[in-house]
Amino acid sequence: MSGGDRARAAARLMLGWVALLWLLEIVDAVSGHALDGLGITPRTASELVDVVPAAFIHFGFAHVAANSVPLLVLGFLAALGGLRRFAAICALIIVADGLGVWLIAPAHSNTAGASGLIFGLFGYLIVTGFVERRPLGILVGVLVAAVWGMSILTGLAPTQTGISWQGHLAGLISGVGAAFVVRRRVRPGGLTS
Repeated sequence: MSGGDRARAAARLMLGWVALLWLLEIVDAVSGHALDGLGITPRTASELVDVVPAAFIHFGFAHVAANSVPLLVLGFLAALGGLRRFAAICALIIVADGLGVWLIAPAHSNTAGASGLIFGLFGYLIVTGFVERRPLGILVGVLVAAVWGMSILTGLAPTQTGISWQGHLAGLISGVGAAFVVRRRVRPGGLTS
């Protein structure tokens, strides 16, 4: 697949993903917020089934709007590495972040939204160039850190009410871990696998 084809595929995927989030929020609003129950309530065994759906559910249009642009941009950049690889990265981040929220979020809270994935994609993009020893990846990581770094640090502050810093932290750690799990290995002769 050429670079242009990859960019078009990544753009279509992320536009579709963000459109899905908006569609789900419309369904949630029309249904009297029936989907909000798909958020994660910590340390309740029955809530483990909500680990994945929680990443797609938001608590209002302002919530989904706040997540749309960073998900679109960071997801696009990560998807440029290939859609199958991107799917593996997202699956790892969503599951690990959801389990992290389930383990460490405050009792009786309900956590949902794409921000755990956003923080995970940020972590992934920051470290993957270093992990894979790719100069272009390092440059992308530096640029991502320069543009989004302050927002990410602010989102990790435990002093903000109504924000799951636990989900943000678990997502960030999950993204860094994903960079190691899905890294391209350099074979003898400089070829990557």
